[in-house]
Amino acid sequence: MTATSVDAGDGLPLTIPALLRARTESRSASVLLSCDDDQLTYADAERRSAALARGLLAAGAGKETRVGILHPNGSDFVVAWLAAARIGAVAVPLSTFSTPAELRVLLVSADVALLVSASSYRSHDYAAALRSAVPELDFAIPPPLFAESLPVLRRVAFADPGENVHPGWSVRSLEECGRSIEPAVLETVEAEVRPGDRLTLVHTSGSTGDPKGVIHTHGALIRHLDNLNQLRRYTTSEVLFSNSPFFWIGGLAYSLLGTLVAGARLVCSNSPRAADVLDVLERERPTLVNGFAQSVAHLPHDPSFARRDLSSIRRGNLFPILPESVRPKSPDLRHAMLGMTETGSVCLVSDDESDQPEHRRGSFGRPAPGFEAAIVEGELQLRGPFLMEGYAGRERHEVFDGDGWYRTGDLVAVDTDGFFYFQGRRGDMIKTSGANVSPREVEAAIHDLTGLTAHVIGIADAARGQLVAAALRVPAGRVVDTDALREKLAARLSSYKVPRRFLLLPDDAVPMLSSGKLDRPALEALFDAG
Repeated sequence: MTATSVDAGDGLPLTIPALLRARTESRSASVLLSCDDDQLTYADAERRSAALARGLLAAGAGKETRVGILHPNGSDFVVAWLAAARIGAVAVPLSTFSTPAELRVLLVSADVALLVSASSYRSHDYAAALRSAVPELDFAIPPPLFAESLPVLRRVAFADPGENVHPGWSVRSLEECGRSIEPAVLETVEAEVRPGDRLTLVHTSGSTGDPKGVIHTHGALIRHLDNLNQLRRYTTSEVLFSNSPFFWIGGLAYSLLGTLVAGARLVCSNSPRAADVLDVLERERPTLVNGFAQSVAHLPHDPSFARRDLSSIRRGNLFPILPESVRPKSPDLRHAMLGMTETGSVCLVSDDESDQPEHRRGSFGRPAPGFEAAIVEGELQLRGPFLMEGYAGRERHEVFDGDGWYRTGDLVAVDTDGFFYFQGRRGDMIKTSGANVSPREVEAAIHDLTGLTAHVIGIADAARGQLVAAALRVPAGRVVDTDALREKLAARLSSYKVPRRFLLLPDDAVPMLSSGKLDRPALEALFDAG
Protein backbone atom coordinates (compact mmCIF):
# COMPACT_ATOMS: atom_id res chain seq x y z
CA MET A 1 0.00 0.00 0.00
CA THR A 2 1.21 3.49 -0.81
CA ALA A 3 1.19 6.06 1.98
CA THR A 4 0.45 9.77 2.19
CA SER A 5 2.42 10.36 5.38
CA VAL A 6 6.07 9.74 6.24
CA ASP A 7 5.47 7.37 9.15
CA ALA A 8 2.68 5.05 8.06
CA GLY A 9 3.29 2.51 10.80
CA ASP A 10 4.27 -0.21 8.33
CA GLY A 11 7.82 -0.80 9.55
CA LEU A 12 9.59 0.83 6.60
CA PRO A 13 13.03 2.01 7.83
CA LEU A 14 12.89 5.81 7.56
CA THR A 15 16.58 6.70 7.86
CA ILE A 16 19.48 5.62 5.67
CA PRO A 17 21.35 3.95 8.57
CA ALA A 18 18.28 1.86 9.44
CA LEU A 19 17.49 1.11 5.78
CA LEU A 20 21.05 0.01 4.99
CA ARG A 21 21.13 -2.19 8.08
CA ALA A 22 17.85 -3.86 7.13
CA ARG A 23 18.87 -4.47 3.52
CA THR A 24 22.30 -5.78 4.51
CA GLU A 25 20.75 -8.26 6.93
CA SER A 26 18.43 -9.67 4.25
CA ARG A 27 20.49 -9.13 1.06
CA SER A 28 24.11 -9.25 2.28
CA ALA A 29 25.69 -11.11 -0.65
CA SER A 30 23.38 -9.64 -3.31
CA VAL A 31 24.67 -6.98 -5.67
CA LEU A 32 23.45 -3.45 -5.05
CA LEU A 33 25.30 -1.82 -7.96
CA SER A 34 26.94 -3.01 -11.17
CA CYS A 35 28.61 -0.19 -13.07
CA ASP A 36 30.72 -1.53 -15.95
CA ASP A 37 33.30 -3.74 -14.14
CA ASP A 38 32.65 -2.11 -10.76
CA GLN A 39 30.44 -4.20 -8.48
CA LEU A 40 29.20 -3.45 -4.99
CA THR A 41 27.24 -5.90 -2.86
CA TYR A 42 25.07 -4.81 0.03
CA ALA A 43 27.67 -6.19 2.44
CA ASP A 44 30.43 -4.27 0.64
CA ALA A 45 28.37 -1.10 0.80
CA GLU A 46 27.88 -1.50 4.54
CA ARG A 47 31.52 -2.32 5.27
CA ARG A 48 33.10 0.34 3.05
CA SER A 49 30.69 3.11 4.07
CA ALA A 50 31.27 2.28 7.76
CA ALA A 51 35.02 2.76 7.31
CA LEU A 52 34.52 6.09 5.55
CA ALA A 53 31.84 7.19 8.04
CA ARG A 54 34.30 6.69 10.89
CA GLY A 55 36.85 8.70 8.92
CA LEU A 56 34.37 11.53 8.51
CA LEU A 57 33.71 11.49 12.25
CA ALA A 58 37.45 11.61 12.94
CA ALA A 59 37.73 14.63 10.63
CA GLY A 60 35.11 16.46 12.69
CA ALA A 61 32.07 15.85 10.51
CA GLY A 62 28.72 15.08 12.11
CA LYS A 63 25.04 15.88 11.97
CA GLU A 64 24.29 18.67 9.46
CA THR A 65 27.89 18.84 8.15
CA ARG A 66 27.76 19.38 4.38
CA VAL A 67 29.79 16.64 2.68
CA GLY A 68 30.35 17.16 -1.04
CA ILE A 69 30.60 14.16 -3.40
CA LEU A 70 32.36 14.63 -6.74
CA HIS A 71 32.32 11.18 -8.31
CA PRO A 72 30.80 9.67 -11.44
CA ASN A 73 28.27 6.85 -11.05
CA GLY A 74 29.92 3.93 -9.33
CA SER A 75 30.72 2.33 -5.99
CA ASP A 76 32.86 5.27 -4.79
CA PHE A 77 29.85 7.58 -5.09
CA VAL A 78 27.53 5.14 -3.33
CA VAL A 79 29.97 4.55 -0.47
CA ALA A 80 30.53 8.29 0.07
CA TRP A 81 26.79 9.02 -0.02
CA LEU A 82 26.01 6.26 2.47
CA ALA A 83 28.88 7.26 4.76
CA ALA A 84 27.67 10.85 4.98
CA ALA A 85 24.07 9.78 5.56
CA ARG A 86 25.02 7.29 8.26
CA ILE A 87 26.45 10.03 10.51
CA GLY A 88 23.61 12.48 9.87
CA ALA A 89 25.72 14.66 7.58
CA VAL A 90 24.09 16.24 4.53
CA ALA A 91 25.34 14.67 1.30
CA VAL A 92 25.89 17.21 -1.49
CA PRO A 93 26.35 15.51 -4.88
CA LEU A 94 28.25 17.72 -7.33
CA SER A 95 28.07 17.54 -11.11
CA THR A 96 31.03 15.83 -12.74
CA PHE A 97 30.48 18.20 -15.69
CA SER A 98 31.34 21.23 -13.54
CA THR A 99 33.89 23.77 -14.72
CA PRO A 100 36.17 25.31 -12.06
CA ALA A 101 33.94 28.40 -11.89
CA GLU A 102 30.80 26.29 -11.54
CA LEU A 103 32.46 24.08 -8.94
CA ARG A 104 33.34 27.10 -6.83
CA VAL A 105 29.74 28.37 -6.96
CA LEU A 106 28.43 24.97 -5.83
CA LEU A 107 30.94 24.61 -2.99
CA VAL A 108 30.27 28.12 -1.70
CA SER A 109 26.48 28.08 -2.01
CA ALA A 110 26.19 24.65 -0.36
CA ASP A 111 28.66 25.43 2.46
CA VAL A 112 30.57 22.21 1.76
CA ALA A 113 32.97 21.52 4.64
CA LEU A 114 34.45 18.26 3.39
CA LEU A 115 34.68 17.03 -0.20
CA VAL A 116 35.08 13.39 -1.25
CA SER A 117 36.25 13.36 -4.84
CA ALA A 118 37.63 11.46 -7.78
CA SER A 119 40.93 12.88 -8.99
CA SER A 120 39.70 12.95 -12.57
CA TYR A 121 36.94 11.69 -14.83
CA ARG A 122 37.14 11.60 -18.60
CA SER A 123 38.59 14.98 -19.61
CA HIS A 124 38.07 16.58 -16.19
CA ASP A 125 41.01 16.98 -13.82
CA TYR A 126 39.35 17.76 -10.49
CA ALA A 127 42.56 18.41 -8.61
CA ALA A 128 43.39 21.11 -11.18
CA ALA A 129 39.79 22.37 -11.16
CA LEU A 130 39.87 22.76 -7.37
CA ARG A 131 43.20 24.58 -7.51
CA SER A 132 41.65 26.96 -10.01
CA ALA A 133 38.46 27.37 -7.96
CA VAL A 134 40.34 27.93 -4.68
CA PRO A 135 43.55 29.93 -5.27
CA GLU A 136 44.75 29.34 -1.69
CA LEU A 137 44.56 25.56 -2.04
CA ASP A 138 47.99 23.88 -1.99
CA PHE A 139 47.79 20.09 -2.20
CA ALA A 140 51.51 19.79 -1.49
CA ILE A 141 50.94 20.56 2.19
CA PRO A 142 48.60 18.59 4.48
CA PRO A 143 45.05 19.64 5.38
CA PRO A 144 43.11 21.35 6.86
CA LEU A 145 42.36 24.22 4.50
CA PHE A 146 41.61 27.75 5.68
CA ALA A 147 40.79 29.86 2.64
CA GLU A 148 39.21 33.29 2.46
CA SER A 149 37.70 32.46 -0.95
CA LEU A 150 36.07 29.27 0.40
CA PRO A 151 35.77 29.79 4.16
CA VAL A 152 33.79 26.63 5.05
CA LEU A 153 35.79 23.96 3.16
CA ARG A 154 38.37 22.23 5.37
CA ARG A 155 39.34 19.06 3.59
CA VAL A 156 39.30 17.24 0.26
CA ALA A 157 39.64 13.45 0.15
CA PHE A 158 40.65 12.07 -3.25
CA ALA A 159 40.04 8.42 -4.03
CA ASP A 160 43.37 8.38 -5.90
CA PRO A 161 45.36 11.53 -5.13
CA GLY A 162 48.02 11.07 -7.80
CA GLU A 163 51.39 12.79 -7.92
CA ASN A 164 52.25 16.06 -6.19
CA VAL A 165 49.37 15.64 -3.71
CA HIS A 166 50.10 15.17 -0.02
CA PRO A 167 48.71 11.84 1.32
CA GLY A 168 46.57 13.79 3.78
CA TRP A 169 44.26 14.74 0.92
CA SER A 170 43.20 11.13 0.33
CA VAL A 171 40.31 8.88 1.27
CA ARG A 172 42.87 6.39 2.57
CA SER A 173 44.21 8.96 5.02
CA LEU A 174 40.68 9.78 6.15
CA GLU A 175 39.91 6.10 6.75
CA GLU A 176 43.18 5.60 8.62
CA CYS A 177 42.16 8.40 10.98
CA GLY A 178 38.78 6.72 11.34
CA ARG A 179 40.35 3.63 12.85
CA SER A 180 40.63 5.58 16.09
CA ILE A 181 36.83 5.74 16.21
CA GLU A 182 35.33 2.62 17.79
CA PRO A 183 32.55 0.91 15.78
CA ALA A 184 30.28 1.38 18.79
CA VAL A 185 30.65 5.14 18.45
CA LEU A 186 29.43 4.96 14.85
CA GLU A 187 26.47 2.82 15.96
CA THR A 188 25.55 5.43 18.57
CA VAL A 189 25.81 8.23 16.01
CA GLU A 190 23.63 6.29 13.56
CA ALA A 191 20.98 5.75 16.24
CA GLU A 192 20.68 9.53 16.61
CA VAL A 193 19.75 10.05 12.94
CA ARG A 194 16.01 10.80 12.72
CA PRO A 195 13.54 10.66 9.80
CA GLY A 196 13.18 14.45 9.94
CA ASP A 197 16.95 15.04 9.66
CA ARG A 198 18.35 16.43 6.44
CA LEU A 199 19.65 13.74 4.10
CA THR A 200 20.81 15.49 0.99
CA LEU A 201 21.20 18.81 -0.78
CA VAL A 202 20.79 18.35 -4.53
CA HIS A 203 21.29 21.20 -6.96
CA THR A 204 18.82 21.99 -9.68
CA SER A 205 20.33 21.85 -13.15
CA GLY A 206 20.65 25.62 -13.40
CA SER A 207 18.97 26.20 -16.76
CA THR A 208 17.46 29.49 -15.56
CA GLY A 209 20.41 30.87 -13.59
CA ASP A 210 22.65 29.68 -10.78
CA PRO A 211 21.54 26.26 -9.50
CA LYS A 212 19.46 26.18 -6.34
CA GLY A 213 20.30 23.77 -3.51
CA VAL A 214 17.26 21.62 -2.75
CA ILE A 215 17.10 19.98 0.68
CA HIS A 216 15.39 16.64 1.32
CA THR A 217 15.05 14.75 4.60
CA HIS A 218 15.56 11.04 5.28
CA GLY A 219 12.02 9.96 6.03
CA ALA A 220 10.21 11.99 3.37
CA LEU A 221 12.50 10.90 0.54
CA ILE A 222 12.56 7.24 1.56
CA ARG A 223 8.75 7.12 1.86
CA HIS A 224 8.31 8.86 -1.50
CA LEU A 225 10.58 6.32 -3.20
CA ASP A 226 8.77 3.44 -1.53
CA ASN A 227 5.54 4.80 -3.01
CA LEU A 228 7.10 5.16 -6.46
CA ASN A 229 8.54 1.64 -6.24
CA GLN A 230 5.07 0.27 -5.61
CA LEU A 231 3.68 2.13 -8.62
CA ARG A 232 6.44 0.85 -10.93
CA ARG A 233 6.48 -2.58 -9.25
CA TYR A 234 10.17 -2.30 -8.46
CA THR A 235 10.89 -5.21 -6.15
CA THR A 236 13.82 -7.32 -4.94
CA SER A 237 13.69 -9.55 -8.03
CA GLU A 238 14.10 -6.67 -10.49
CA VAL A 239 17.27 -5.37 -12.13
CA LEU A 240 17.15 -1.71 -13.13
CA PHE A 241 19.34 -0.16 -15.81
CA SER A 242 19.64 3.61 -15.64
CA ASN A 243 22.31 6.00 -16.88
CA SER A 244 20.92 8.96 -14.96
CA PRO A 245 23.83 10.66 -13.11
CA PHE A 246 23.75 10.19 -9.36
CA PHE A 247 24.45 13.90 -8.83
CA TRP A 248 20.95 14.75 -10.13
CA ILE A 249 17.75 13.78 -8.38
CA GLY A 250 16.68 11.24 -11.01
CA GLY A 251 19.84 9.22 -10.53
CA LEU A 252 20.19 9.75 -6.79
CA ALA A 253 16.59 9.19 -5.73
CA TYR A 254 14.64 7.42 -8.49
CA SER A 255 17.52 5.07 -9.36
CA LEU A 256 19.93 4.71 -6.42
CA LEU A 257 17.72 5.30 -3.37
CA GLY A 258 14.84 3.50 -5.08
CA THR A 259 17.09 0.47 -5.53
CA LEU A 260 18.17 0.52 -1.88
CA VAL A 261 14.53 0.78 -0.75
CA ALA A 262 13.56 -2.13 -3.04
CA GLY A 263 16.57 -4.26 -2.11
CA ALA A 264 17.15 -4.69 -5.83
CA ARG A 265 20.13 -4.32 -8.22
CA LEU A 266 21.05 -1.18 -10.16
CA VAL A 267 23.03 -1.34 -13.38
CA CYS A 268 24.75 1.55 -15.14
CA SER A 269 27.67 2.32 -17.43
CA ASN A 270 30.08 5.23 -17.67
CA SER A 271 31.49 4.17 -21.03
CA PRO A 272 31.06 6.56 -23.98
CA ARG A 273 31.29 3.58 -26.38
CA ALA A 274 27.95 2.11 -27.44
CA ALA A 275 29.43 -1.39 -27.71
CA ASP A 276 30.59 -1.27 -24.09
CA VAL A 277 27.14 -0.22 -22.86
CA LEU A 278 25.55 -3.01 -24.89
CA ASP A 279 28.03 -5.48 -23.35
CA VAL A 280 26.84 -4.36 -19.90
CA LEU A 281 23.19 -4.74 -20.87
CA GLU A 282 23.74 -8.25 -22.24
CA ARG A 283 25.79 -9.34 -19.25
CA GLU A 284 23.64 -7.85 -16.48
CA ARG A 285 20.27 -8.57 -18.14
CA PRO A 286 18.15 -5.77 -16.66
CA THR A 287 14.40 -6.26 -16.46
CA LEU A 288 13.54 -2.56 -16.16
CA VAL A 289 15.14 0.46 -17.89
CA ASN A 290 14.66 4.08 -16.93
CA GLY A 291 16.16 7.47 -17.65
CA PHE A 292 16.39 9.84 -20.59
CA ALA A 293 15.87 8.20 -23.99
CA GLN A 294 18.51 10.49 -25.49
CA SER A 295 21.14 8.81 -23.30
CA VAL A 296 20.67 5.52 -25.19
CA ALA A 297 19.57 6.87 -28.58
CA HIS A 298 23.00 6.08 -30.04
CA LEU A 299 22.92 2.40 -29.05
CA PRO A 300 20.72 1.13 -31.94
CA HIS A 301 23.19 2.71 -34.39
CA ASP A 302 26.04 0.50 -33.20
CA PRO A 303 26.88 -2.17 -35.83
CA SER A 304 26.49 -4.92 -33.22
CA PHE A 305 23.03 -3.87 -32.04
CA ALA A 306 21.01 -6.22 -34.27
CA ARG A 307 22.66 -9.33 -32.81
CA ARG A 308 22.45 -8.21 -29.18
CA ASP A 309 20.18 -10.13 -26.80
CA LEU A 310 18.20 -7.55 -24.83
CA SER A 311 15.22 -9.84 -24.30
CA SER A 312 15.46 -9.55 -20.50
CA ILE A 313 14.09 -5.98 -20.69
CA ARG A 314 10.36 -6.13 -20.04
CA ARG A 315 9.44 -2.52 -19.44
CA GLY A 316 10.63 1.04 -18.94
CA ASN A 317 10.90 4.33 -20.78
CA LEU A 318 14.18 3.86 -22.69
CA PHE A 319 12.21 3.04 -25.81
CA PRO A 320 15.17 2.85 -28.25
CA ILE A 321 16.46 -0.30 -26.51
CA LEU A 322 13.16 -1.98 -25.61
CA PRO A 323 12.55 -5.28 -27.40
CA GLU A 324 10.04 -4.96 -30.23
CA SER A 325 7.45 -6.98 -28.31
CA VAL A 326 7.20 -4.41 -25.49
CA ARG A 327 7.91 -1.22 -27.43
CA PRO A 328 5.06 1.32 -27.67
CA LYS A 329 3.31 2.05 -30.96
CA SER A 330 4.28 5.66 -30.32
CA PRO A 331 6.22 7.01 -27.32
CA ASP A 332 3.50 9.59 -26.68
CA LEU A 333 0.95 6.82 -26.19
CA ARG A 334 2.69 5.72 -22.99
CA HIS A 335 2.29 7.79 -19.84
CA ALA A 336 5.35 9.96 -19.36
CA MET A 337 6.58 11.11 -15.93
CA LEU A 338 7.16 14.60 -14.64
CA GLY A 339 9.90 14.93 -12.09
CA MET A 340 11.87 17.73 -10.53
CA THR A 341 14.55 18.14 -7.90
CA GLU A 342 12.08 19.86 -5.58
CA THR A 343 9.74 16.85 -5.53
CA GLY A 344 12.43 14.25 -4.88
CA SER A 345 12.19 12.92 -8.46
CA VAL A 346 8.82 11.95 -9.96
CA CYS A 347 5.63 13.80 -9.01
CA LEU A 348 3.30 13.04 -11.96
CA VAL A 349 3.15 9.35 -12.81
CA SER A 350 0.93 6.39 -13.69
CA ASP A 351 1.22 2.71 -12.83
CA ASP A 352 -0.32 1.82 -16.22
CA GLU A 353 2.57 0.99 -18.57
CA SER A 354 0.41 0.01 -21.55
CA ASP A 355 -0.33 2.00 -24.71
CA GLN A 356 -3.06 4.56 -24.08
CA PRO A 357 -5.97 5.51 -26.35
CA GLU A 358 -5.33 8.31 -28.81
CA HIS A 359 -7.24 10.89 -26.77
CA ARG A 360 -4.76 10.38 -23.92
CA ARG A 361 -1.66 10.92 -26.08
CA GLY A 362 0.97 12.91 -24.20
CA SER A 363 -0.35 12.12 -20.71
CA PHE A 364 1.97 12.47 -17.72
CA GLY A 365 -0.34 10.54 -15.41
CA ARG A 366 -1.65 11.86 -12.12
CA PRO A 367 -0.03 13.25 -8.95
CA ALA A 368 2.06 10.71 -7.04
CA PRO A 369 0.73 9.58 -3.64
CA GLY A 370 1.12 12.28 -1.02
CA PHE A 371 1.12 15.17 -3.51
CA GLU A 372 -1.72 17.64 -3.89
CA ALA A 373 -1.81 19.45 -7.22
CA ALA A 374 -3.49 22.67 -8.28
CA ILE A 375 -3.40 24.57 -11.56
CA VAL A 376 -3.34 28.34 -11.20
CA GLU A 377 -3.32 30.34 -14.44
CA GLY A 378 -2.00 27.26 -16.21
CA GLU A 379 0.87 26.71 -13.76
CA LEU A 380 1.25 23.52 -11.74
CA GLN A 381 1.43 24.06 -7.98
CA LEU A 382 2.22 21.28 -5.53
CA ARG A 383 2.22 20.65 -1.81
CA GLY A 384 2.54 17.64 0.47
CA PRO A 385 4.80 15.89 2.98
CA PHE A 386 7.26 14.60 0.37
CA LEU A 387 8.15 17.96 -1.13
CA MET A 388 11.57 19.40 -0.41
CA GLU A 389 12.17 21.02 2.95
CA GLY A 390 13.22 24.13 1.03
CA TYR A 391 16.13 25.79 -0.75
CA ALA A 392 19.46 26.21 1.01
CA GLY A 393 19.89 29.77 2.22
CA ARG A 394 16.31 30.84 1.53
CA GLU A 395 13.48 31.57 3.91
CA ARG A 396 10.37 29.40 3.70
CA HIS A 397 8.18 32.29 2.53
CA GLU A 398 10.50 32.71 -0.46
CA VAL A 399 9.76 29.14 -1.58
CA PHE A 400 6.19 28.32 -0.48
CA ASP A 401 3.09 30.45 -0.15
CA GLY A 402 1.17 30.79 3.12
CA ASP A 403 -0.80 27.60 2.44
CA GLY A 404 2.29 25.54 1.66
CA TRP A 405 1.97 25.53 -2.15
CA TYR A 406 5.10 25.42 -4.28
CA ARG A 407 4.88 27.12 -7.68
CA THR A 408 6.71 24.83 -10.09
CA GLY A 409 6.90 27.08 -13.15
CA ASP A 410 5.59 24.17 -15.23
CA LEU A 411 2.58 24.80 -17.45
CA VAL A 412 0.11 21.92 -17.50
CA ALA A 413 -3.41 21.01 -18.50
CA VAL A 414 -5.65 18.33 -17.02
CA ASP A 415 -8.41 16.30 -18.69
CA THR A 416 -11.75 15.19 -17.30
CA ASP A 417 -10.21 11.90 -16.09
CA GLY A 418 -7.62 13.76 -14.02
CA PHE A 419 -4.64 13.05 -16.28
CA PHE A 420 -2.08 15.83 -16.56
CA TYR A 421 -0.42 17.09 -19.74
CA PHE A 422 2.85 19.02 -19.70
CA GLN A 423 2.71 22.17 -21.82
CA GLY A 424 6.20 23.56 -21.18
CA ARG A 425 7.95 25.94 -18.83
CA ARG A 426 6.40 29.34 -18.15
CA GLY A 427 9.50 31.10 -19.45
CA ASP A 428 9.80 28.86 -22.51
CA MET A 429 6.45 29.79 -24.08
CA ILE A 430 6.91 31.47 -27.47
CA LYS A 431 4.88 34.61 -28.18
CA THR A 432 4.52 35.16 -31.93
CA SER A 433 2.17 37.79 -33.38
CA GLY A 434 0.23 37.77 -30.11
CA ALA A 435 -0.25 33.98 -30.05
CA ASN A 436 1.30 31.55 -27.56
CA VAL A 437 3.19 28.52 -28.92
CA SER A 438 4.23 25.58 -26.75
CA PRO A 439 7.70 24.36 -27.82
CA ARG A 440 6.85 20.87 -26.59
CA GLU A 441 3.86 20.59 -28.94
CA VAL A 442 5.98 21.49 -31.95
CA GLU A 443 8.84 19.22 -30.87
CA ALA A 444 6.42 16.30 -30.50
CA ALA A 445 4.99 16.89 -33.98
CA ILE A 446 8.48 16.99 -35.52
CA HIS A 447 9.43 13.79 -33.72
CA ASP A 448 6.28 12.01 -34.91
CA LEU A 449 7.01 12.99 -38.53
CA THR A 450 10.76 12.45 -38.61
CA GLY A 451 11.80 10.44 -35.56
CA LEU A 452 14.31 13.20 -34.83
CA THR A 453 14.83 15.17 -31.63
CA ALA A 454 14.06 18.86 -32.10
CA HIS A 455 14.73 21.89 -29.91
CA VAL A 456 12.13 24.57 -30.53
CA ILE A 457 12.78 28.11 -29.31
CA GLY A 458 11.61 31.64 -29.98
CA ILE A 459 14.03 34.03 -31.67
CA ALA A 460 13.58 37.79 -31.73
CA ASP A 461 11.73 39.31 -34.68
CA ALA A 462 10.83 42.98 -35.13
CA ALA A 463 7.50 42.31 -36.82
CA ARG A 464 6.16 39.34 -34.84
CA GLY A 465 7.94 39.69 -31.51
CA GLN A 466 9.30 36.16 -31.84
CA LEU A 467 9.64 33.59 -34.61
CA VAL A 468 9.23 29.88 -34.01
CA ALA A 469 12.58 28.23 -34.78
CA ALA A 470 13.52 24.55 -34.65
CA ALA A 471 16.98 22.98 -34.39
CA LEU A 472 16.98 19.30 -35.38
CA ARG A 473 19.53 16.73 -34.24
CA VAL A 474 20.41 14.96 -37.48
CA PRO A 475 22.54 11.76 -37.51
CA ALA A 476 25.36 11.46 -40.02
CA GLY A 477 24.08 10.41 -43.44
CA ARG A 478 20.48 11.47 -42.77
CA VAL A 479 18.98 13.98 -45.21
CA VAL A 480 16.16 16.25 -44.07
CA ASP A 481 14.04 18.23 -46.52
CA THR A 482 12.92 21.19 -44.39
CA ASP A 483 10.46 22.46 -47.02
CA ALA A 484 8.71 19.08 -47.08
CA LEU A 485 8.76 18.94 -43.28
CA ARG A 486 7.23 22.41 -43.09
CA GLU A 487 4.37 21.28 -45.37
CA LYS A 488 3.70 18.20 -43.25
CA LEU A 489 3.71 20.27 -40.05
CA ALA A 490 1.25 22.72 -41.61
CA ALA A 491 -1.19 19.84 -41.96
CA ARG A 492 -0.95 19.09 -38.23
CA LEU A 493 -0.38 22.45 -36.56
CA SER A 494 -1.89 25.91 -36.77
CA SER A 495 0.10 28.03 -39.19
CA TYR A 496 1.58 30.25 -36.47
CA LYS A 497 3.06 27.18 -34.75
CA VAL A 498 4.97 25.95 -37.81
CA PRO A 499 8.68 26.85 -37.53
CA ARG A 500 9.78 29.62 -39.89
CA ARG A 501 13.43 28.79 -39.32
CA PHE A 502 15.15 25.40 -39.26
CA LEU A 503 18.69 24.52 -38.25
CA LEU A 504 20.10 21.04 -38.93
CA LEU A 505 22.86 20.07 -36.51
CA PRO A 506 24.81 16.93 -35.60
CA ASP A 507 24.48 15.88 -31.96
CA ASP A 508 27.85 17.29 -30.94
CA ALA A 509 27.03 20.71 -32.43
CA VAL A 510 23.93 21.28 -30.31
CA PRO A 511 24.99 23.73 -27.56
CA MET A 512 24.40 22.26 -24.11
CA LEU A 513 24.97 23.49 -20.57
CA SER A 514 27.20 21.44 -18.29
CA SER A 515 23.94 20.32 -16.63
CA GLY A 516 22.99 18.50 -19.83
CA LYS A 517 20.20 20.93 -20.66
CA LEU A 518 19.94 23.03 -23.79
CA ASP A 519 21.98 26.25 -23.85
CA ARG A 520 19.23 28.47 -25.27
CA PRO A 521 21.25 31.70 -25.65
CA ALA A 522 23.94 29.79 -27.55
CA LEU A 523 21.33 28.19 -29.80
CA GLU A 524 19.78 31.59 -30.46
CA ALA A 525 23.25 32.82 -31.44
CA LEU A 526 23.55 29.96 -33.97
CA PHE A 527 20.25 31.02 -35.55
CA ASP A 528 21.46 34.63 -35.63
CA ALA A 529 24.70 33.54 -37.30
CA GLY A 530 22.84 31.45 -39.84
